[in-house]
Amino acid sequence: MSAEKRNALGKGLSALLNDSVSVLPNKNDFGTGTPEVNPMGSVNEIKISEIEVNPFQPRTDFDTDALTELADSIKLQGLIQPITVRRLSAHRYQLISGERRLRASRLAGLTSIPAYVRTANDQQMLEMALIENIQRENLNAIEVALSFQRMIEECNLKQEELGERVSKNRSTVTNYLRLLKLPPTIQASIRDGQVSMGHARALITINDPDKQLYIHKLITKDGLSVRKVEELARELQRPVKKEGKQPEPLSFQVQKIQADLASKFSTQVKLKVNSQGKGSIEIPFLSEDDLSRILEMLDW
Repeated sequence: MSAEKRNALGKGLSALLNDSVSVLPNKNDFGTGTPEVNPMGSVNEIKISEIEVNPFQPRTDFDTDALTELADSIKLQGLIQPITVRRLSAHRYQLISGERRLRASRLAGLTSIPAYVRTANDQQMLEMALIENIQRENLNAIEVALSFQRMIEECNLKQEELGERVSKNRSTVTNYLRLLKLPPTIQASIRDGQVSMGHARALITINDPDKQLYIHKLITKDGLSVRKVEELARELQRPVKKEGKQPEPLSFQVQKIQADLASKFSTQVKLKVNSQGKGSIEIPFLSEDDLSRILEMLDW
């Protein structure tokens, strides 16, 4: 890819589209009978039946209700924002961007759709589709992370280059990519909106997957705030001081009781039991409010 095209990508999708070469440089490219295509920057009416979906489209989840709402709007007012396609041959196009608009237009019963027609090779297609999707406000964090990963792996980009493409600093790109190292259960919760990006940023600071899953359970069960999760994450990462004789290892039954109490009180409860069956229960708290919460649960 030329330096000029790479610089265009750094400006975003619209800049690249404006810098692209107009499709159909001469009428003989696809033989006789090739329909006219308007000059670069102009809108063309393309038959929907002639458009195939972009195989590099990173987004696969489209909200049915939102599509229906858009389709109803298209029926009343038409499609205001054209899609963008590239021409493959006479009467055959491939979608570059605007799959949601294309789906809604089909749902609305349209037979043709306004479109910009561009030329782009496969790497440009992928970059353009990914950049457009990353710039969407309603894209969930896992979809963004997967798009970043694809740009790095399939477009051979470094994190700094990726940051330039999507106007993000390297630390932001890194944080998104680290989400993909979380256990699948947590990734699914982020995708489904059960866990926010703030919660996720706190979880990725924890190195132990079991501890991540433990706090994740508390988030989904008890609705812990981001601040609370950050406090728990710091507490769990704090090194344990080893002083004197080490306690006896806990039996499976005692470990289960400890886990159940930890879940009940939303904190890391510790049980200590000696060989005579004597011991203690430690319930740590992170603040006066947290102590009040625990005391209330104990009916104190």
